[in-house]
Amino acid sequence: MELTKFGVWIGGALPEDDYGQAAKLAENLGFGALWLGGSPRLPALRPMLEATDTIVIATGIVNIWQYDPAELATEFATLDADLPGRVLLGIGIGHPEATSEYTAPLAKTREFFDGIAASDHPVPRERMVAAALGPKMLDLSSERTLGTHPYFTPPAHTRFARERLGPSALVAPEQAVVVDDDPDTALATARAYAERYLGLSNYTNNLKRFGYTDAEIARRRHPDSGRRDGAAGERRARLDGGSCPPGCRCRPCMRPGRRHSRRTDTRVDRARGGAARLSRSVCAQVQRLLTGMFMLGTGGWTRWQYVITPAAG
Repeated sequence: MELTKFGVWIGGALPEDDYGQAAKLAENLGFGALWLGGSPRLPALRPMLEATDTIVIATGIVNIWQYDPAELATEFATLDADLPGRVLLGIGIGHPEATSEYTAPLAKTREFFDGIAASDHPVPRERMVAAALGPKMLDLSSERTLGTHPYFTPPAHTRFARERLGPSALVAPEQAVVVDDDPDTALATARAYAERYLGLSNYTNNLKRFGYTDAEIARRRHPDSGRRDGAAGERRARLDGGSCPPGCRCRPCMRPGRRHSRRTDTRVDRARGGAARLSRSVCAQVQRLLTGMFMLGTGGWTRWQYVITPAAG
């Protein structure tokens, strides 16, 4: 199973009738993985798999409160028997704001993985990833799965996850991008996208770990917002294992007396210098993908969030 460096993340609002065409389009553009959000049921992945030849179809993520682990394992086994080696199970705990029975997230996630392992069709460790933000959940992702698929995190978290999980684990962070020539409209689109997630405590608590303040979160403002090269710089920072871009305000970068090493500074300079090249090459693919989705009848680009998911390392 080859994920390649970039994938595309598609929200659950994509009509199921378009799943096959969307997956084929992503594969034709060279993306190595398509992550389907919205806690999909596994049978919904079949049209994507049948319409393509090599692209990995991943769940980003299956919410454990909405699935029985044995049922999930059986559905995975059915898909893998018919279309082997093409499905990656992203599994996560969700949010207390969305689940009334939400409690003991670490213990519940461990219990869910135990249920998969004890089922009639246990899923191999290397065919699962876990949505993980905090250190203990990251440790569990390394213990029980291939790695982690974090969502709505700054590049500093990618660095933290890579250092904690080591060089061999999969670290596949979501990176939202807005393709727009106008900085003002791009920023408005980004803020509208972020507003929902900044109302979820798992995400805001994680941002605070990396130096974001309550005031910044309340203003729905990212420290890099308004920089034309922000998206490209953040993508490069993630690919560099989470090295922070200029202006980063994570705790290590804001710590009094901290000095970047020459190696870190060189990587940041590369992020600056490579921003335009990365923007042209990667964003051109995203633009074509957006155009293709628009032609599928989505009703407008701003309804969709297309995400570059680099597997750092």
